[in-house]
Amino acid sequence: MSSSSWSLIDCPPPKGRLARLTRAIGLRVIRLPRQRVVLLAGTPGHLRDLMATPASATPVRAVRIMLPWQAIRPGWSGAIDPLPRLRRHRVSLPLRRRGLATVTLRLHQPLPLRDVVRSALAGLVPVRPLPMPASVDVAAAGALPAFLPPTAHVGALPSPDEIRPTDVLLSDGPADPAAAGIVLPTDAAVLFDAIRINPRARADKTASAGVRLVLGSPAGAQVRSGRLDGLGLDASTVEMLRGVATVEADALTGDPRQVATLLVQIAATGAVLRIGDLSPAVATLLSPELAEVLASPPPVGDDPVALEAHSVRQRRAALRGHATGLVLPRLVAGAFPLLGELPTVSAILMTRRPERLAPVLDALEKQSYPGLEIVVGLHGCPAPESLTAWAAKCPRPVSVVEVPAGVDFGTALGLATARSNGSLVTKVDDDDTYGPEHVWDLVLARHFSGATLVGKGAEFVHLEERDETIRRKSGNSEAYAEVVAGGTILIGRGDLENAGGWRPVPRSVDLGLITRVKAGGGLVYRTHPFGYVYHRRAQGHTWDPGERYFLDAAFARWPGLPPYAEFGVPLGASA
Repeated sequence: MSSSSWSLIDCPPPKGRLARLTRAIGLRVIRLPRQRVVLLAGTPGHLRDLMATPASATPVRAVRIMLPWQAIRPGWSGAIDPLPRLRRHRVSLPLRRRGLATVTLRLHQPLPLRDVVRSALAGLVPVRPLPMPASVDVAAAGALPAFLPPTAHVGALPSPDEIRPTDVLLSDGPADPAAAGIVLPTDAAVLFDAIRINPRARADKTASAGVRLVLGSPAGAQVRSGRLDGLGLDASTVEMLRGVATVEADALTGDPRQVATLLVQIAATGAVLRIGDLSPAVATLLSPELAEVLASPPPVGDDPVALEAHSVRQRRAALRGHATGLVLPRLVAGAFPLLGELPTVSAILMTRRPERLAPVLDALEKQSYPGLEIVVGLHGCPAPESLTAWAAKCPRPVSVVEVPAGVDFGTALGLATARSNGSLVTKVDDDDTYGPEHVWDLVLARHFSGATLVGKGAEFVHLEERDETIRRKSGNSEAYAEVVAGGTILIGRGDLENAGGWRPVPRSVDLGLITRVKAGGGLVYRTHPFGYVYHRRAQGHTWDPGERYFLDAAFARWPGLPPYAEFGVPLGASA
């Protein structure tokens, strides 16, 4: 029997006083005379929920937002986005790291509530789109699709002037062809806004037992419900699912598109879906990658790392197959061919040891990310014949830069970076292991986190003398952080240059850049650690606490590399 609603049963209660408070507040909209509105929100995510509802089109002259707020890092604050007709505004943040935040905006003339909330959000959370050489303006006519990003235009379009009002118009009915370069039906694909729904703050290592997903509205104290034809997952449900290990799905017999949309959103949070029977009508609406992941039984037994790896594969598939910011440009590639391409990434590899290059060059060539350029910097050593031969046959763009030995490492990195062309830049070390999805993982994290710099933690450490990999605690993953592993840094080219580039120092170049980014008000985000292994050799490290330091911190061990596909090891194979 089909149903117009969904429910999650046996949901864990919120942990901690702040979590209970934010869930209790949720989102409350108080309308006052003279087009004034007061918004009480549990989290910034609840404000994003509001922007995806028809109520956000209401014209307002004054908005006051109040919410419990916790600084992303000590001392961080944003700045509201420019807003036309703004008369005055005030942002009041708590003196300490957490407390009540208030944003007040007053306008000369009314604007849609959505536009005002979007401006205010930039003062509370990071907002930083992927760097693109070209992009489309998107608008919606009629019903407001919940998957639209906050920057999309909603409502009546102005008359065409020198150029058309928008490039892509999402519409359920006929539209004026002069108003857009291309008109798409709102159900052209199953999409979601990854800025609103993502695995940020996911607690993989401490995730609670699973919940059940059913269609309908069963009664119970630990039930969270919503409409299949509405927003989908609200902010409180997303927050709850980030702390849940699995979601057991019963018979899902609702409208296939609505069911597919719900599954995609759950998958993006990282809660592993266990689906007994995925109907063909739903499977055809999913990206082939996500359909394959959901059709594969999740691991069972006493290997929590295997379940975590499955979660990583599932959320990766949901994000790159259904996130609006990544997929919508591909849908309009017929009209705008170049816009279907992802931002280019330049991998900068600087080495004094060309004899170590073969494994890392092979790993870079095998990266799944399509727009990857490889720049090899040779620091005080000539290019060996093997490198020249590899560069000649590599299907990716390759540049080789020779830098004199007397140049410090930071300057050498700067010289190599100057020869690169990518919109994004990632640093690669010559002796670490990179799985085939590593670059994609960084780009996805950059997309949904809004951070200036992203990377991974050095949780997986290979001890060369023992030929053993250990896993240790290295800060929280899927979280804003103070540092990331230097061999995983990814940053926009413009952000790198605005921060002053690489410091001209002989060592700790990674820390130098991270410090510059934070000093300039930027944020650092650490995504999941899978696909990167930090190698410790017997000698040659500036910082060398000894092998015992890593062994004592280990909570998992494997001979060779961990036996998971994220590390380049085929599933089921022995490392």
